[in-house]
Amino acid sequence: MSTRFWLRPKWIVGHLLCAFLVILFINLGFWQLRRLHERRAHNKLINDHVTAPVTTLDDALRGGVATAQFRRVRITGHWDTGTTVLVRSKSLDEQPGDDVLTTLVIDGKGIVVNRGFAQLGGGGETTMLSAVRPDDTGTVTVTGVLRASESRGLFGPKDPATGHLDVVNRIDLPRLQQQTTQRLEPVYLQLVSSTPAERSFVRPIPLPATNDGPHLSYAIQWFIFATVGAAGWPLLLRKTARSEAAEHAEEDEPV
Repeated sequence: MSTRFWLRPKWIVGHLLCAFLVILFINLGFWQLRRLHERRAHNKLINDHVTAPVTTLDDALRGGVATAQFRRVRITGHWDTGTTVLVRSKSLDEQPGDDVLTTLVIDGKGIVVNRGFAQLGGGGETTMLSAVRPDDTGTVTVTGVLRASESRGLFGPKDPATGHLDVVNRIDLPRLQQQTTQRLEPVYLQLVSSTPAERSFVRPIPLPATNDGPHLSYAIQWFIFATVGAAGWPLLLRKTARSEAAEHAEEDEPV
């Protein structure tokens, strides 16, 4: 009997499957490295912008939305209390709650301000919405960082396309534009501080973490899997060949 078992159909399928998995694991490793480079570039953008001096909204937007992200600005205006909405399903320090949005009116325009996180209480979102609406006390000055509008990905809950919403799933500026007569800026402001001060139970939201995340460790794992497959399959073939050779030698021995 021939010992060239690796040419049998089932082993050819194994060769192809092993090669496919090795190539897949290598590509997944490089994909994680690309994500690591993207995250480091994003972290640099955040660090460069949040450490830059506070500027005006017009100056921050002069280069467009992409360059305005995470720029620190200070804006003076007044709250449009009727535009207050909640962004559901948020958490801070492992506590469930909602983010609080209100439009700040400045020179005939408006900018959506994420005023912070409010922990859910016993009254639910209806009670919370009433409690977090700002008092109409006149002029307010807010300092914060600019963020881009959010959009739904492939998955996740949808907001109704029409009607007035008191609770939304994300900070979708085009959707919020439908609920105000003010022309909204193409970015929103994540509040850091305000004068007069914000309510004590509305807590400022921390900026995104600027660490490398798990991408490097994931890349190493994928490369290890590829190495195990590339080295392990030939060893398996070698072991099987020896086993079959021994069986054939036993068959050829005289009785």
